[in-house]
Amino acid sequence: MIGLDKIREAAVQISDVIHRTPVMTSSGLNEQTGNDIFLKGEHLQKTGSFKIRGASNKVLKAVREGGRHMVAASSGNHGQAVAYIAGQSGIRATIVVPEDASPAKVAAIESYGGHVVRCGLTSAERIPEALRIAGETGGVFVPPYDDPDIIAGQGTAGMEILAQVSGCEAVVVPVGGGGLAAGILCAVKQMNPEVLVIGVEPETADDTRQSLAAGRRIAIGPTRTVADGLRTSIPGEVTFPILRDHLDCLVTVSEEEIKEACRFLFRYAKQVVEPSGAVSVAALLSGKSGLHGKKVAAVLSGGNVSVEAFAEML
Repeated sequence: MIGLDKIREAAVQISDVIHRTPVMTSSGLNEQTGNDIFLKGEHLQKTGSFKIRGASNKVLKAVREGGRHMVAASSGNHGQAVAYIAGQSGIRATIVVPEDASPAKVAAIESYGGHVVRCGLTSAERIPEALRIAGETGGVFVPPYDDPDIIAGQGTAGMEILAQVSGCEAVVVPVGGGGLAAGILCAVKQMNPEVLVIGVEPETADDTRQSLAAGRRIAIGPTRTVADGLRTSIPGEVTFPILRDHLDCLVTVSEEEIKEACRFLFRYAKQVVEPSGAVSVAALLSGKSGLHGKKVAAVLSGGNVSVEAFAEML
């Protein structure tokens, strides 16, 4: 587990970069779920997702140590965050994305000054390519999730949640590679061990569920899910033990449940949330979270979705 002191250090380091995102409520969501729900708006974060927290912590540290070229592997959101903070720091960024990466996310990476390289469909293909580029160019590899500095940065969202939601009893968080979930676990469980932390991933990209069931990291093949930011092929070496040892529960949600959560958030909360960011609400709306009568923080982890894709879901 990453120490709370490291998360607090990260909070100080990235304070001038990130937004302290708002917490919102929806009476319709409360009625539908039988809980008192607080939506943590990381979709309103700078670059459109929570990823800027970990990326800023890692990149700013690397820049202080002399790094002048950042290299990342990302389905989109992490790449946007690395490209943004690299640009703000006056250095180069190369982002390796999947062949079928969201056009909206690729366009955003390029708008921040990042150079895009396409490779494969899975993180197992993207990460070796990014490491190769970093090795050949002398760049600094910025992992999407499997790194203590990244996890510490993501953990700042957990600190904010407990400060913003008095008496919080549970946190529901999306799980892809596990960086956000691990960071929130490290912050929340050290600040208040009684708070439940429930992870959510797509049924069709359930590498964490399979790994937890087996007690070890399980690699799955290429996956297809509307929640493209959660399409990892294997949990991280650093993140998995944290999830295995401290996560209270992990549930999976169907593609239709994810889309319905996006529609619900748009219709009743007036929020545009990407599918990856809406899985927490999907778990609550479907009843799969197992929570009832609780004060719950649901993390909306991102909002980077194209107009066309969002319109199709609606």
